[in-house]
Order: sequence, then C-alpha cells, then structure tokens
Amino acid sequence: MTRVLTGGTFNKIHKGHVELLKRAKKLGHLIVVIAHNNHNKKPYTIPAEKRKKIVEKLKIAEKVIIGDHDRFAGVIEREKPDVIVLGYDQNLPDKETKELVAKMGIKVIRLKKFSV
Repeated sequence: MTRVLTGGTFNKIHKGHVELLKRAKKLGHLIVVIAHNNHNKKPYTIPAEKRKKIVEKLKIAEKVIIGDHDRFAGVIEREKPDVIVLGYDQNLPDKETKELVAKMGIKVIRLKKFSV
C-alpha cells in the first residue's frame, strides 16, 4: 500500500484541513504529522497533543503523529512515505528535507486551492 504523508499545524481545524486529509487519504495509507508546539516559534492556541487527538477523531488517517521539534526530515526518515501531499500554501520546509525527498525518490503532490 502506498504510504502518504501530509502535515500541518491543525491549530483551530477547519474545513480546508478536512478536505486536505480526505484528498490525501484517496492516495493510500495516510500518516498525518501535527506541527510541534514550537514549530516556527508560532504561538499555538491549542497544544500539539490536543490537536493530534482532534485529527484522530476525524477517523481519516491511519496514523497521526506529532512532528519533531525542528526537523521534518526526521519524520520522513522514520515513516518512509512514498508520497508527500502538500496544501496549496505549503512547501517542503528546508534544504535537508528537499534533498532527502529527492534521494528517497518520494513523489511530492501539491494540491490546488479549493473552496470550502
């Protein structure tokens, strides 16, 4: 089965988040990465563990994890996805991640903006 990885802050989850997860799920076994509390030093109103539980309750993903503090590449190394799905406004976060994705031959799919 194709392993699909997507992620986000999921801080105050909305219809766009749900649509992203549903579209990613259509591609295979879905693993969702919740941004760590200190991601980009943004203050989140909802702690990571609670955001994780909210996404789990949607029952879309097979697995929901909290990402590494500052290293998305570490999640990729552990989960070994075949595909990474990005929202229209997301990018791979850094050079290390981009190089790892290329080295591992991971397909990156950027979803088009959708109205909710």
